[in-house]
Amino acid sequence: MTNQTQKTNIEQFKNALKSHSLKATPQRLAVHEAMLRLGHASADMVTEEIRKSGSTKVTIASVYNILTHMAVLGIYHHRLSSNNKMYFDVNTFKHFHIYDSENHLYKDVVDNELVELIENHFGKRRFRGYSIDHIDIQLVGRPTKKKRIV
Repeated sequence: MTNQTQKTNIEQFKNALKSHSLKATPQRLAVHEAMLRLGHASADMVTEEIRKSGSTKVTIASVYNILTHMAVLGIYHHRLSSNNKMYFDVNTFKHFHIYDSENHLYKDVVDNELVELIENHFGKRRFRGYSIDHIDIQLVGRPTKKKRIV
């Protein structure tokens, strides 16, 4: 991510906070900056990233609370992994995920044609007793290359 893109993202984040009557505290900004670098992360991953950067002091609990609050507001998305950890996603545009079940990592899959195809298909379907809010597709896999032991 370029420096200019990151600055734009920080300004957008500040505006999103302001629209929800929240202040851009040093802790919230540090969490967002870490999320911009990481993309998909758990609270402990974000806390470690903040500690490495030395930008501000945070606890895992405060980071988790900030991440959860941002997800509730729709600023981030969140998902529960198979190792029962909550992971947060800074990218809220329409996309899919590949979940690496061995390393517990998420990768974005951006395929607008597939998104459109799936939305068109399910947009015409009706499910008795349910209204569909959004579509969330996750592919589960594991790395195909074996790591060499040296």
